[in-house]
Amino acid sequence: MTVTIEKKDSQTVKEPVAAKRYIPTEAERHALDEHAARKRKRKPCPNLRFAARGPELNIAIDHPDRDTGFALVMQALGSTDSDFVDGLITQLANASSRNGQTGEEALNFMLAVVKSIAPQDEIESMLAAQMAAVHMMVMNFTSRLANASTLQQQDSAERALNKLARTFATQVEALKRYRTGGQQKMTVEHVHVHEGGQAIVGHVEQKVEGGTTKKE
Repeated sequence: MTVTIEKKDSQTVKEPVAAKRYIPTEAERHALDEHAARKRKRKPCPNLRFAARGPELNIAIDHPDRDTGFALVMQALGSTDSDFVDGLITQLANASSRNGQTGEEALNFMLAVVKSIAPQDEIESMLAAQMAAVHMMVMNFTSRLANASTLQQQDSAERALNKLARTFATQVEALKRYRTGGQQKMTVEHVHVHEGGQAIVGHVEQKVEGGTTKKE
């Protein structure tokens, strides 16, 4: 940053001014510490970039050592199968393409979505990739709906958006069921049974005056 100082003799002198260092507030420092702690818990994974080799466009791992970078990507995707990881990355690149053109930003965003889900095996990794693809389409049709100029365009985008949003919610539930093995957990709290008494879980019918029954 430079400041121009005007002298009486109409000459100008530019003197550098050191930028004032920002001092975070206590709440901001706490947020920064939490962010750093969460980041340390994440598995390291490099980004992907495009490398042109002749007429073809290949996907490369942005890491100084190819083997180390590929191992980190495999770990983040929850797989030890190199063929699976190669295929999944190719599918992500195809899903993120628009008009035949694939951008690194869109590809790395989809990869970041898969990484954030932290898949533990190939099934979870594939489901996470599908969730990333569906989310991309949800946002695409959200933009179409916001910019619809006719009623037909609005109805079409709204129907597609609703279907995709429901699909994404179903995928989230499917991931939860898969990770828990499809088991449901029921917790009963604060049940007190005194000596000589019985504890009953369920609907209880009790006779009351007038011949009617009361459900508890």
